[in-house]
Amino acid sequence: MATTIGENVGAGLTLARSNSSGRQQHLEPTTFVNPTGKSTRGPWQKFVSWIWDPDYYEKSDAERKLVFKLDCALLSLLCFGWLMKYIDQTNLANAYVSGLKEDLHIEGNQYTWMQTIYNVVICVMQIPSNMIVLKVRPSWWLSMCEIGWAIFTFAQAGAQNYQQMYAFRFFVALFEAAFQPVAYFILGSWYTKSELAKRASIFYVSGPIGQAFSGFLQAAIYKNMDGLQGLAGWRWLYLICGIMTIPCGIAIFFFLPDFPDNCNSWFITEEEKELAKARCAKNGTIAMSDALNFRTFKRVIVTWHFWLLIPTYVLYAYGIQNYNYFGIYLKAAGYSVSMRNILPSCANLVGIIPQLVWGWCSDRFRSRYAWCLIPCLWGLCPTVILAVYPDSNTLKVFAFMVTGTYFVTHIWWSWVNEICHGSMEERAFIIASINCAFYACNAWLPTIIFLQTEAPTFPKGYPTVLACNCGGMIGFTIIWFMHKRQLRREEAAMVGTVEEAGVPMEQIDEKPADDKDATRVAVLKA
Repeated sequence: MATTIGENVGAGLTLARSNSSGRQQHLEPTTFVNPTGKSTRGPWQKFVSWIWDPDYYEKSDAERKLVFKLDCALLSLLCFGWLMKYIDQTNLANAYVSGLKEDLHIEGNQYTWMQTIYNVVICVMQIPSNMIVLKVRPSWWLSMCEIGWAIFTFAQAGAQNYQQMYAFRFFVALFEAAFQPVAYFILGSWYTKSELAKRASIFYVSGPIGQAFSGFLQAAIYKNMDGLQGLAGWRWLYLICGIMTIPCGIAIFFFLPDFPDNCNSWFITEEEKELAKARCAKNGTIAMSDALNFRTFKRVIVTWHFWLLIPTYVLYAYGIQNYNYFGIYLKAAGYSVSMRNILPSCANLVGIIPQLVWGWCSDRFRSRYAWCLIPCLWGLCPTVILAVYPDSNTLKVFAFMVTGTYFVTHIWWSWVNEICHGSMEERAFIIASINCAFYACNAWLPTIIFLQTEAPTFPKGYPTVLACNCGGMIGFTIIWFMHKRQLRREEAAMVGTVEEAGVPMEQIDEKPADDKDATRVAVLKA
């Protein structure tokens, strides 16, 4: 369908489109309009709009029903899949401190190389996975990947030496690579700017919940199942996690609603599919153009998005890597096997509430930049403690325990979806490229700065993390200025398009953009 009026060049709303017969098709507005002009919000609606979606009371009943379905199906499935991925990702660290090292005779940096192989494969598969879902339904692709990594989770339970673990980690990474970039891509395709950061927060914290669950599960297995049927406790951990993963892959196949443009889920009606497309138009999210070729990639890599978003995320993400080495510190400090699993799990749980609060604040106060920067400023405290590495055991445990409180990854991905809203292909490529760059660095950097022979002090690792944290905050600030400039240009283009269409100015209503620091954009009245 071609747009005929109100062309969506920024954060505007497309109200009229031409269908295949050339006749204009007017999309039903998604905003509830009260003809009396008086507020109809009761106490419950006020509470929900404050605690959940700021525009909850403005939505029609049909739109609220659609969002509820998305929360129950899309968000829930992605959360469970992400939880299972994090459980498997954490299993190696938990197994390593629970007997795997001794059973497989792991020496030197062989454990680090297991992580490196995983990161290299994840890196290589990021962009292909996101490009695949532009042509293949995400429900098909993600379900196949989920079941694939479940199979190799079972295989890890039977590993007899470090060479086999290398091979199994390779295949686990091959299938797991798709999940994170595709999940954030899908979330950004369905949810609006006032909804996205909270949902991304819920999705993201399911990962730390998985990490925590893995630790508690390993502790319980080590206590109750170690030696059962002649199998070590860490082998039972892999078997149980594989059994848990397969049902998730099956559920994704049947219930994940793909994208608004190609959704064929039985529980979403035709009217709701059209409503979802109208929401995308209102949100400024452009649908697929089917143009996926070399010129598409060439267009993307000459934008500031490519050259600023990627290094900023790499710096930020490496500025939160301290948490990966908590278990190793506890082992070196002489903690029991149970405590080596339980304390890192508690650290993951400590970060959940702050991460949800940061996402809520980002949506509520309509700013991505501020709520990326503020938590990272607080994060300087534990990062400095570990970089200095004092003699106090209490200070070091405190620094590890609060590391998760300054994670803003979920807000970052919401911001990226909004910055790259003008092209679905660009969004897919940028999201995957950002992840790819991080895993590319993570494939070799730990072998230099986090050498196992330097554990647990890591004299090069912790200071590097501190420097990356500072660099990430500088990157956030530069992106904020560039995004403001982008929004001003989109506003100017929007005004020019409206004037060319001959729309009387009295039919134009100015509303603030999602970011409170952004310029105002023209939106056609419903």
